[in-house]
Amino acid sequence: MTDTAMDDTAMDDAAGPGGLTVGAAASHVGVTVRTLHHWDAIGLVRPSGRTSGGYRLYSAADVARIHRVLIYRELGLPLDDIGELLDAPTVDMTVPLRQQRAQLLDRISRLRAMVDAVDRMIEAASAGILLSAEEQVAIFGQRWKPSLVAGARDRWGDTAQWVQYAERAAGMTPEDWRQIAVSVATLEDDLAAAKRAGVRPGGAEANALAERHRASIGAYFDCTPSMHVCLGRKYAADPGFAAYFDAIEPGLAGWLRDIIDANARDRGIDPDSVTWT
Repeated sequence: MTDTAMDDTAMDDAAGPGGLTVGAAASHVGVTVRTLHHWDAIGLVRPSGRTSGGYRLYSAADVARIHRVLIYRELGLPLDDIGELLDAPTVDMTVPLRQQRAQLLDRISRLRAMVDAVDRMIEAASAGILLSAEEQVAIFGQRWKPSLVAGARDRWGDTAQWVQYAERAAGMTPEDWRQIAVSVATLEDDLAAAKRAGVRPGGAEANALAERHRASIGAYFDCTPSMHVCLGRKYAADPGFAAYFDAIEPGLAGWLRDIIDANARDRGIDPDSVTWT
């Protein structure tokens, strides 16, 4: 800031016979003195007068120009474009304004889409799934119990995994859920068939099925092998989960736990000491 600029700021802010001092002009239009100094330096709004001591004086026309700058700046126009617009009165001012209007409408559209996405995330985090109970049964089958979603939310609603699930669920359509349901049903049939065939935990086939199951969890959140072990034990110990799997194939919940544990051991993980990490 120059000495003259500092003197401007220090001057009495009253209007003089030649116009308003920089402080008075800034106060009148609601900007800072620094802003008016900057606009003077770039030639956007230059005071029409100076006192005998070299202090800036803003005329009524200068103040009107400041107001026009503020209007265009509020619309989002860059200062360079505002200067060109104000200094070229023969130019059709509706052209840049129409361009700015189109940009504003595009921004509004994007913001509305963001609001919708946030609303879906809030709803997904609260409800657990953006499907009605009837839609869930229609998509996941008669064995599906919508109460499982509420139970999962009650258990894990304050975890990072639930947040990740809500983010993914918010973007899922009914068709996405149908594809997931088909994939899960196929996996459950393959698990039941392997259980009936006497596939032993720890073998290549059982490990492959365990990994397929872990990948299916990955549709909702990133599931580590340790988390998978915790889930497998929850399936076997929780009456609701156990009933669900055992309805597919008697003893399936315990067998699924066992193949998950064995797969973890093959990966160098001790199932008896894992934590939810």
